[in-house]
Amino acid sequence: MTTPFHHEPGAAPPPRCPAHDLGTGPGGLRRLYGPEAENDPAGLYDKLRAEHGTVAPVLLHGDVPAWLVLGHSENLHLTRTPSQFSRDSRRWRALQDGIVAPDHPLAPIFTWQPVCVFADGAQHERQRGAVTDSMERIDTRGVRRHINRFSNRLVNDFSEKGSADLVGQFAEHLPMMVMCAIFGMPEEYDERLVQAARDMTRGTETAVASNAHIVGVLTRLVERRRAEPAPDFASWLVEHPATMTDIEVVEHLRLTLIAAYESTANLIANVLRMVLTDPRFRARLSGGHMTVPEAVEQTLWDEPPFTAVFGRWAVGDTELGGQQIKAGDALLVGIAPANTDPTVRPDLTANMEGNRAHLAFSGGPHECPGQDIGRAIADVGVDALLMRLPDLELGVQESELRWVGNIMSRHLVELPVKFAPSPQQKLDSDPLSVMARATRPAGDWEISSPARPVPEPAHSVAGTQPAHAPGAAPQPRPVAAPADAPAPETGEPGPGTAVVPRQRRPGAPARLRQAVSRWWNGY
Repeated sequence: MTTPFHHEPGAAPPPRCPAHDLGTGPGGLRRLYGPEAENDPAGLYDKLRAEHGTVAPVLLHGDVPAWLVLGHSENLHLTRTPSQFSRDSRRWRALQDGIVAPDHPLAPIFTWQPVCVFADGAQHERQRGAVTDSMERIDTRGVRRHINRFSNRLVNDFSEKGSADLVGQFAEHLPMMVMCAIFGMPEEYDERLVQAARDMTRGTETAVASNAHIVGVLTRLVERRRAEPAPDFASWLVEHPATMTDIEVVEHLRLTLIAAYESTANLIANVLRMVLTDPRFRARLSGGHMTVPEAVEQTLWDEPPFTAVFGRWAVGDTELGGQQIKAGDALLVGIAPANTDPTVRPDLTANMEGNRAHLAFSGGPHECPGQDIGRAIADVGVDALLMRLPDLELGVQESELRWVGNIMSRHLVELPVKFAPSPQQKLDSDPLSVMARATRPAGDWEISSPARPVPEPAHSVAGTQPAHAPGAAPQPRPVAAPADAPAPETGEPGPGTAVVPRQRRPGAPARLRQAVSRWWNGY
């Protein structure tokens, strides 16, 4: 089969031409942008699958050709085989030929930067190692308390009114508040930062300016941390033995911030929508048979926060899904279409409880390293909201809800709700506590799964090397206590106690369930 990209991109209609509103472009290829792609991405995926199979030719902004991978197994191969499909965007033939201009709307996404997401091999391992090591130093329990506090602060803003927009007043703000605290820049949190993070991935005319604003904020942060280190994520990247330059640190902070913010904001909104509209969720949650983390996991299958990830670039001529891929071709990881691939989900209404084979966080060596932070923000945030406002109801008909989409994501514009007005909750005014973890086993991010005994990261104590550093000594594994071991009188689990919410034990009194639930979420 010959490549379907036989048209000349320069022959595309000029910007703002009515032809841009059509779902197809030169050569009859379907556009992955515009009204059809934004309003009905699932319908577009179905058309592409019917016309081309598991790998389909599509057009990006400006009618630049690319491949969208639709099949689940094909996406796994794409993400797990960097020798064939590189993350280095400098390989893109359209970029080399000048077809894609530096001011292209998607430039903030594909422009090569000195970060692990654009690297393969040893360079990727060095840079990603710095990110994952620094994430392991985060005090997960302390962050959960911050998530709960920030959630209640946001709820206080509208709890007395009896109505709210859970997208604009909750889902879009909570992740940014948490990430600014983790980074060590809580004072930088404001509406402009939230909107810039949203805008830079949309392919808008202002995306480049929004990206510049975020880079400026993070550059100032790195300069401060070079001079005055603190127990926060930015300082840990600066001090890491990988010895990253200031530019590398800024770019990895930007990468982490945008990925965590965009994915978590969408995830929270999608979970809340499904809880409010899907009978499976509403009935099971209210009846105590489905936990919030289980609702989050189902949402990751049905409405993943990222619909696609751009991109991969073919190292050489190869074949994927029956299509002939040429060296330098661009490919997109099709997360949403892979999650609905008929070969893995013949029945889309089936309950996917306990199944984490979805590609919501991509896969392979570039799988999202901070996915459990996103899960924690969604778990604790949604739980805190439902605890404060247990009578939440959708404020409009479900058919009135609107989405805005782009090649990477699809998010709700608004989620109007109504509820019985309730008083504001008094919150402590203590400053943000230290983010560095104390000496305790890792692994308590995921409250939906029993904790596993995991060795304490070697670099959690000042002056020691990270676990992956050359010559690092192996750390002893703690001995796990039984999952039902009693908690100490302090209310904190012991060093070897499995961190499992007590309210899930059969037959526990309702009062005990409520008390432990409040402790777990940091009340």
